[in-house]
Amino acid sequence: MLDYDAEADRYDETRGGVPRAEAAAEAVLRLVPPGARTLLDLACGTGLVTERLTRPGLRVYGADAAPGMARRAVRRVRGGVVLADARALPLPDGSVDAVSAVWLLHLVPFSAAIVAEAARVLRPGGVFVATVDKDAAHDVGSDIDRVLAPYRSHGRASDRGDLIAATATAHGLAPADATRFTGHGQGATPRRTAENLRRGYYASWFDGSPGATVALTTDLADLPDQDRPRADPAYRLVSFRRPVRRD
Repeated sequence: MLDYDAEADRYDETRGGVPRAEAAAEAVLRLVPPGARTLLDLACGTGLVTERLTRPGLRVYGADAAPGMARRAVRRVRGGVVLADARALPLPDGSVDAVSAVWLLHLVPFSAAIVAEAARVLRPGGVFVATVDKDAAHDVGSDIDRVLAPYRSHGRASDRGDLIAATATAHGLAPADATRFTGHGQGATPRRTAENLRRGYYASWFDGSPGATVALTTDLADLPDQDRPRADPAYRLVSFRRPVRRD
């Protein structure tokens, strides 16, 4: 996994910036019930998405495990930011109306623990909203994707939609709605993909072995239009609701 403290200074500019953040925030809000009053954004990073989760009557908080990220987020997130592991939130049971996890579950091998913790802190009627199948979304059928195909294995992804749905169900959450949004500025180029491979950006599906890295970067260097972005990905966002008990 990347060192997100080290990445904090350049994170926004390398992740699509404001257009992608706005698209993500709009999509999250489409899945948050109108009556929600509190939302906790897990792994909020620099707060670029979190600060755009605005709606009258909705108070938004952020949580991140990386101090460098949290220091930047606190300047943007009005509700406040807590330094916390998403598997052990400093919140009581049933304390928030919504929990969001945008571009988090694909990064970690313990996505099930994060889903379980989100379920714990949700009130009845509350929703957990998360991106799923992120790496698969980046496979847009381009020439770059054809080079990467022998090394990709979406079946091992920790944010597979079926896996997250099964885990949510096991912790008392029921499938609700889903939507998609465009990852503006995330269309891959051969040159940037090669640089990202060297920097370890694709750890969720690529083992980073020196031999494979050399083979892939060599093949990528042979592609035309080294700096022309291919198609932007379309991310999938799903939600799960904690049922309201009716005695």
